Amino acid sequence: MRIAFFSEHAFQTPFLIEANREHGHELVFFKEQLSRRTAQLAAGFVAVCPFVTDKLDAETLQILADGGTKLIALRSAGFNNLDLAAAERLGLCVMRVPAYAPTAIAEHAVALMLALNRRINHAYNRVREGNFSLDHLVGFNMEGRTVGIVGTGKIGESLARIMHGFGCHILGYDIYQNPACIALGMKYVDLPTLLSESDIVSLHCPLTPETKHLINEESLKLMKPGSMLINTARGGLVNAEAVIEALKRKDGLAYVGMDVYEREEGLFFSDHSSSIIQDDVFELLTTMRNVIVTGHQAFLTREALAEIAHTTLGNVADYERGTPNPKNVLSVGVKGPGGPLHQSPRE
Repeated sequence: MRIAFFSEHAFQTPFLIEANREHGHELVFFKEQLSRRTAQLAAGFVAVCPFVTDKLDAETLQILADGGTKLIALRSAGFNNLDLAAAERLGLCVMRVPAYAPTAIAEHAVALMLALNRRINHAYNRVREGNFSLDHLVGFNMEGRTVGIVGTGKIGESLARIMHGFGCHILGYDIYQNPACIALGMKYVDLPTLLSESDIVSLHCPLTPETKHLINEESLKLMKPGSMLINTARGGLVNAEAVIEALKRKDGLAYVGMDVYEREEGLFFSDHSSSIIQDDVFELLTTMRNVIVTGHQAFLTREALAEIAHTTLGNVADYERGTPNPKNVLSVGVKGPGGPLHQSPRE
């Protein structure tokens, strides 16, 4: 099949080309972000492959459908950038990559924890300047600390395994209790208890109307003095303005590591080094010495990129044969070239 890839990035393209060796699809890459302004570029493509930053609102999906698109093959797990109801109404099949190398994201969360704790960024800059003073670089032992994991799916489970190896006490909060996490010694508690008892809180839950600003002015007041917040999940889980005020108070939250940001759209995945960033909240966060922000790179390992490419192109091949993996289907869409598609439960 001919597949239109939008928001092409150099870090991902080689993995897509390599994974396509077993399928033989025709891959056409567009640097442009997919939106209502660029959707006409996909005219004539049965399959369109958007990136997580692309905007698939109802108008964009209508243009795609009018141009002959039948399949939206997301190369991501999240789909909050897509109007799923509109896709279903238009008869578009939507498939995604529900999970890929969860260890990659868990390990990045740990990297943020350690960098914040041991002041790695400050130590690195000092040594480059010939300053070998150890003042203000004192950290704490991870062993024996309590780590609260919000969301205990595959990524949360991976983090629990790592924290167990560090000798940490592990608390968990989730609608569903993961037996693998319980086997590691995780104790499930309600969110207020987790926030008030954890030295480190790490977020690994999806962004839904119920979880938006899960971390807010009130919940931040529950956190222990000297505690740390890590977010490698979705930016909208955290109210950034409330985090800044909590850090200023110095009576609870003391460290923040963020790989995602609520208003990252139009900011992350692009080079803005020669321009002035207009988001004052983001700029203030990056000036705070106890905050580390990375640009949505937690997933960025060779293993994860290979898995994303393999599953994405496999989804297109499955659609073409009419035998999609039910776990990867978000919208049943219309009949595929090889046969009917079947509705699958949403995860």
